Amino acid sequence: MKTKKVIISFIILLYTAAVPFLEINNSHVFNPDWTPHAKIHEVWQLLTNSSIGILCLWLVWVKKEIKTSIILSMLVTGGFLLSYSLKDLYGGSMKYLDGSEKTILGINIGVVGFGISFMLLLLVHLKNLNTKKFGDYLK
Repeated sequence: MKTKKVIISFIILLYTAAVPFLEINNSHVFNPDWTPHAKIHEVWQLLTNSSIGILCLWLVWVKKEIKTSIILSMLVTGGFLLSYSLKDLYGGSMKYLDGSEKTILGINIGVVGFGISFMLLLLVHLKNLNTKKFGDYLK
């Protein structure tokens, strides 16, 4: 059980702390080329996701309730993956204005990180469904 909590907590810390650390700078929140409207959406997203993450950590470590934490974390990480997949429909991009992009092995770092995170959350969720009686898992 502790391994599951550590895995879930690490993923939560990615979107609760790592993403704000990477985005509260001149490339995002303080980017002079961004419109004020886009900046408010960015800060709103950061605050919302970080608040969800804090709730998820409390659920995992205090309430000992990982199901809701997994589902909320899958919504956050999956939301990024879906928005990345749909980027051509709304003119989005993960590239900076200079054309550069943070990548690992040629794949966007967010897609790699949140893709792995989403899959790990799904695996932990499915493992819980298989190892517990369904009624016990709903508690």
